Amino acid sequence: SIYEMFGNECCLSTGEVIKVIGFKINKLIASICENNEVSRFSAKVELPLNFPGLYKVVADKTPYTSIEEITRKVPIGPTRIGHPCFYSPEDIKLENLTVKRGEHITFNSVEEVNGIIAVNCGVVRNKQTHSFTLPLSQEGKFYECEDDQIYTLKEIAEWKIPKCRNRVVKLSNTLHTWDSSNPLPENFGGCLILTPVYEVQAVMKFRKDIVHILSDLDVEVKDITDCYDISSFLQPLCLEDVFERTSKEFPMVAEIMEGPSGSQKHYNLLHTGKENTIYKKYQATRVLASEIRSDSLKRHFLIPLSYKGKFKRRPREFPTAYDLEIARSEKEQLHVVATKAFDSPHKELFSVSVGDQFLVEQCQTSEVLYEGRKKVIDVLACEQILSDTYKKVFLPMYMEGGFVEVIHDKKQYQLSEICKEFRLPFNVKVSVRDLSVEEDVLAAVPGLQFEEEITDSYLLISSTSSPSESWEIPVYRLNMLVHLLSKDVQTVVPPATKTTVEEIGEEQYYMVRRYENQTLHPPPRPPKKP
Repeated sequence: SIYEMFGNECCLSTGEVIKVIGFKINKLIASICENNEVSRFSAKVELPLNFPGLYKVVADKTPYTSIEEITRKVPIGPTRIGHPCFYSPEDIKLENLTVKRGEHITFNSVEEVNGIIAVNCGVVRNKQTHSFTLPLSQEGKFYECEDDQIYTLKEIAEWKIPKCRNRVVKLSNTLHTWDSSNPLPENFGGCLILTPVYEVQAVMKFRKDIVHILSDLDVEVKDITDCYDISSFLQPLCLEDVFERTSKEFPMVAEIMEGPSGSQKHYNLLHTGKENTIYKKYQATRVLASEIRSDSLKRHFLIPLSYKGKFKRRPREFPTAYDLEIARSEKEQLHVVATKAFDSPHKELFSVSVGDQFLVEQCQTSEVLYEGRKKVIDVLACEQILSDTYKKVFLPMYMEGGFVEVIHDKKQYQLSEICKEFRLPFNVKVSVRDLSVEEDVLAAVPGLQFEEEITDSYLLISSTSSPSESWEIPVYRLNMLVHLLSKDVQTVVPPATKTTVEEIGEEQYYMVRRYENQTLHPPPRPPKKP
């Protein structure tokens, strides 16, 4: 019979042998939530996984009863998003460590140690991580910890919905303006109960593509795993699976079973049925950059250090004196002009007028009179630029004003020079486009802010039939499936590598910023009162 549901067509004949390779959430059914229960007045709405918005996960109040149950129901993966946290209401006594009740236990990975499957865990005490393992047989009550991160619906579907459970989420950021096609109420900022609708991913004997079967399809099946040679089926691998192979197994030849969606040039190598040589896996550095503009419709880019264009500096903007201290460097003195007035509540500190110019010196302490008593507070020492002289002044670190940088440097810089000589974030514009590519997407952007350097995982590939050039493809941002072919690699040395500027969407931008280089984020600003 031929079944069609929601655009998925599949022919299942009596006696057909199917190898199930996985389960995947196809979509989410959302209901408005009140006090962790479905509202009586709420209609259920269907949300695709690419539905815009960022969400906070509400911790599940139902405990897990063993480590084995957690590993069976909760996704645990190699990146931070796949490291769930739990706590126990009772102490857990181990051989070399006692995990105290209420301590946050991070589950990092599941491994077999001396024939026993266990979970590699960690607790943080005094900024030090203490590692240990918990066997699957460990019983007790384990509750989810509160999670202050934000996620896209796709991330929640992949990592944050345990098997056989629903998930409550709170809308944090809509990312897009509301319109009549939005299934959620206008200005909605409450909680949703998400119920997953699964699909079965399978392969068939004489098909090279992946078959997607909705889980509510009315068909009877029989488990014949123990009496059938499953090695005769193709073995689909995602890019993460390929990346986890040992370096000795590269190079290899792979055929695309299910290609990604996308329009970038090297994606032409990745359509279904295409054979490619995968030469090696490695980590590569990118600079995360965003378009400078006042509205929220910014474009975001990942720029390789091999980018051959040149940049000129653009003025940075600083909302507080504290931001000036963070941006200050030994290489050159920071020169700024005030764009917002500030009246100091202390006579010992300077009141700023629009147009005042300053050379930023350093952070130090100063005595001020506060509620009749002297108090020592942090201040930013600056030199105010007057018409024919300089005046030493002190600005409170909490000062909420506004400053714009005055640029004296007219030099043109390569990307690698900027990363080496300056502290990020750093504002630039392209002054000489990259002539090694047909179209330089950065050249048309009026201003860019380099936000941070990140390290990401890549595979180097080329077309097996015409290996004239090789391309870097990101492991964690392309959803595709391949199967390996038992073919000899004709060209062991990869051809010239093409690295491209990758434009990423808003959701991918938030994911990159959240999981990469978290130590670079500045500490919280000082309080507004001494």
